[in-house]
Amino acid sequence: MLSIFSKKKYAEDCSYFPIANDIHSHILPGIDDGSPDLETSITLIKGLMELGITKSVATPHIISDLYRNDSTTINNALSLLKNELKKQEITFDVTAAAEYMMDSYFLELLRKEEKLLTIKDNIVLTEFSYASMPDDPGLFSFAIITAGYKPILAHPERYPYYYGNNKAFHRLVELGFSLQLNILSLTGYYGKEAAKVSEYLLKNDLISYIGTDLHHDRHLAALTNPSNRKLFEKHLGHREWNF
Repeated sequence: MLSIFSKKKYAEDCSYFPIANDIHSHILPGIDDGSPDLETSITLIKGLMELGITKSVATPHIISDLYRNDSTTINNALSLLKNELKKQEITFDVTAAAEYMMDSYFLELLRKEEKLLTIKDNIVLTEFSYASMPDDPGLFSFAIITAGYKPILAHPERYPYYYGNNKAFHRLVELGFSLQLNILSLTGYYGKEAAKVSEYLLKNDLISYIGTDLHHDRHLAALTNPSNRKLFEKHLGHREWNF
C-alpha cells in the first residue's frame, strides 16, 4: 500500500496541500473507529508526512454509548504511538485531544468540571450526532463557553438535517462555534450534498479550520489523489489554513 505514497508520486502529482498541521485525525491505535493497531497508525502517519503534514492532533471519539474514552485511554494510546515512532526513528509531532460527542454524557463532564482534552489551550473539538438534529445547539455552546472553553464543531457539512437550511450554519457561528471542514467533503467523498455545503461554507467565510478526519487508508488514498489535490487548491488555495 505504501507505494501509492511514494515521494516520486508526491513530487509529480501532489504539489499542493493546504495544511501542515492537522487538528482532526483518528490515528491513535485501537481505541475508536480509526486505526486498529500500531502498524496501521505508522502507515497513516507516513502517508500524512508524504502530504507535507508535520504535526497531527489525534482526536479519538468520546461517545457515551460507544467510545467512552478518557484521558487515561487516550494518553496510553498516545504513549504507545510515540514510542513506536521513536523506535522507528520517524520524526513526526503527534499530540492528542478528543472529539467530543455533544450528548448528555458530555454535559455531565462539563457539569462536574472535568478537565477536557483540548486541541490547544482551551479549544475543544466537538461533534453532533449524524442521526438526529440537536434540539438546542445553544445549550451546548453556552455550557462549553461558560466552562471556559472555545468550541470547534467538526464537519458541519456532513450533518444531513442541515441540508437545505444554510441559515443554520450562520446560526452555529453566532452561537460561538468555530467550524471545521473535512477536506475530503469537497471531493464528494461523503456525498454530493456535503460537497455542495462545503463550497457554500467556504464562499461565505464560515470555515475557520481544515482537517483530514483521517481514519484509514481509503481516506489517505483519496487525500493523495491528484485530481482531488487540484480541487483542494481551487477551493482552499486563497488563504493560510495552518493552526
